[in-house]
Amino acid sequence: MIALEEAAKEMLPVDGAEAALAGRVWRPEVEGPSVVAVRGGVLFDISGSFPTMRDLCEAAEPAASMRAAKGEPIGALAEVAANTPPERRDRRKPWLLAPLDLQAIKAAGVTFVVSLLERVIEERARGDLAAAGTIRAEVTRLVGADLAKLRPGSTEAASLKEVLIGAGAWSQYLEVGIGPDAEIFTKAQPMSAVGTAVDAGIHPKSSWNNPEPEVVLACASSGRIVGATLGNDVNLRDFEGRSALLLSKAKDNNASCAIGPLLRLFDGGFGLDEIRRTEVSLTVDGPEGYRLEGASSIERISRDPEDLVAQLFSPEHQYPDGAVLFLGTMFAPTEDRDEAGKGFTHRTGDIVTVAAPKLGRLVNRMATSDGCEPWNFGVGALMRNLGRRGLLH
Repeated sequence: MIALEEAAKEMLPVDGAEAALAGRVWRPEVEGPSVVAVRGGVLFDISGSFPTMRDLCEAAEPAASMRAAKGEPIGALAEVAANTPPERRDRRKPWLLAPLDLQAIKAAGVTFVVSLLERVIEERARGDLAAAGTIRAEVTRLVGADLAKLRPGSTEAASLKEVLIGAGAWSQYLEVGIGPDAEIFTKAQPMSAVGTAVDAGIHPKSSWNNPEPEVVLACASSGRIVGATLGNDVNLRDFEGRSALLLSKAKDNNASCAIGPLLRLFDGGFGLDEIRRTEVSLTVDGPEGYRLEGASSIERISRDPEDLVAQLFSPEHQYPDGAVLFLGTMFAPTEDRDEAGKGFTHRTGDIVTVAAPKLGRLVNRMATSDGCEPWNFGVGALMRNLGRRGLLH
């Protein structure tokens, strides 16, 4: 599809020449993936030093280690990216993968006001898209539209909770939105995420769903944040709206987790302060000519990224292979697409672009999960492949 081909050419951050960018590619000649460093627009295979992205993130200084690693040039980034869309892929040549492998894939929910209100609406609508508009107005009247200044877990938040309980408007989503404990859940299994320029999946039985554009942090096993990328935490509003216990059904489906295009490692020119100021944009281009645009800033987050990571890693829970963490949804599309009052939902063929100036562009085409490329290369296959290549140390 031309849209995916064109998107693949415009994936780098605005300061890509200075950025410490790492990725993963599938190399047909070795029948497996390799960790690559982007150097002057060329991809260098550095798997001899870092067999997995997990290994690179565990280095004392990942950006410096990646830059110093010896590597084999395997092709221009533009050429590899252009070969990534499945329908035009030459399987004799390399193509891009999601820039992570063994890390746990986690997500924080209800970390932005707009997300908080939309989750309350989902719960009270019980999956009925038509009822959402009326409920949205009611929730906003009771809760207010600006909770950005309310610190989760604070005395003020506890007081608001009592008021909402008294009004019969309390919700489990408000609990994690303004209570002391963040919602952090497993988005997908290690190795299951898709990258840029490929199809992303929606469960075929879903009739109310949306993209969730997010910043994704990469963390070493110690909990140290070592880099960032972009993600689309594809969401099924009808499934989760019927019951919060359907969260895994709403979130973890084939190709329903998109991450990329590349991992930007923290260095002297880019770090967590830049993430805190990041603005993420979302564009949805539909096959019928529909276009949706939106943007929001991490500055509006109600829980600081460092605080969210501190809730993920603790003495009670370890991640020996590290983890990546979606920071939460900043933009929830609610405008009507088809019928009045029906709100937004995807159509097959939608092109979704998640972008940030210093993280690049993640582009996916929406398809049903059973129509996307099946996931058949997991951790076991990776270990066997690396063993055959003599890369396990």
